[in-house]
Amino acid sequence: MSEPIFGRLLTAMVTPFDDEGKLDLDKAKELAAHLVDDLRNDGLVISGTTGEAPTTTPREKFDLLSAVKAEVGDRARLVAGVGTNDTAASVELARQAEQAGADGLLAVTPYYSLPPQDMIVDHFVAIADATSLPVILYDIPHRTGRPIETGSLLELASHPRIRAVKDAKKDLDASSRVMAETDLQYYSGDDAITLPLMAIGGVGVVGTSTHFTGRRAHEMIDAFCCGDVAEALRLHRMLLPVFTGVFATQGCMMVKAGLAHQGVPVGACRPPLRSAPADLAGAFGELLDSTDL
Repeated sequence: MSEPIFGRLLTAMVTPFDDEGKLDLDKAKELAAHLVDDLRNDGLVISGTTGEAPTTTPREKFDLLSAVKAEVGDRARLVAGVGTNDTAASVELARQAEQAGADGLLAVTPYYSLPPQDMIVDHFVAIADATSLPVILYDIPHRTGRPIETGSLLELASHPRIRAVKDAKKDLDASSRVMAETDLQYYSGDDAITLPLMAIGGVGVVGTSTHFTGRRAHEMIDAFCCGDVAEALRLHRMLLPVFTGVFATQGCMMVKAGLAHQGVPVGACRPPLRSAPADLAGAFGELLDSTDL
């Protein structure tokens, strides 16, 4: 099994804010170094959903990516979230990300507008045409209201810079067909389906719980790639409560609660989100403490 373009384990990194809700670049660099050096991340997604991209400005996105690039860019692949429901804005974010030193782009299906499939294809092609960077398509219909249908993925796979899919659709039949008929590399966009997706040809995960499970999740992936399915399954089952527990409420809220519990505070989420409810935060902290991470 060849090494995928972005590595096998990436984390969609939360965006640290200070007590006034302003971007905290020092904390961002510290967190990025922790994820890469301590938790074995091959790469990071900056300004993804978990990074609260809808509430950060283009300038903040540029500054955040530049800071993380300076900190870990020599030892991790950096993928910039550039997807919006505005094609022109997404194209500009893509160009900005290339200038800031991104290694790739993550583009989500245009949300809210509910465009037909041919227009979804045109949106992604416009982003892929805007830079020289490889693109990951983010297929997450429960957030966007539209899937990237199989026919659209087969068409988009012919673009030389559309290289991968972050798959949160949970349609393994459809994903299996696309992987069989194209060279698109499939990353799990839902931590709990990482091992099932790899069993049908997936290459890894762009995770949320991997803010905590990174080392063990990498061991699970490595075991599977080496043919030790029993060990991979053992680790999957051990980590499953954390894989799913991080989504007890919005993932970025739970991650920030978990990091605070571990003594790595990165601030609260920006409105309309806020800190996780105390009961959920406490239960998640207990779960992290009781899991062999």
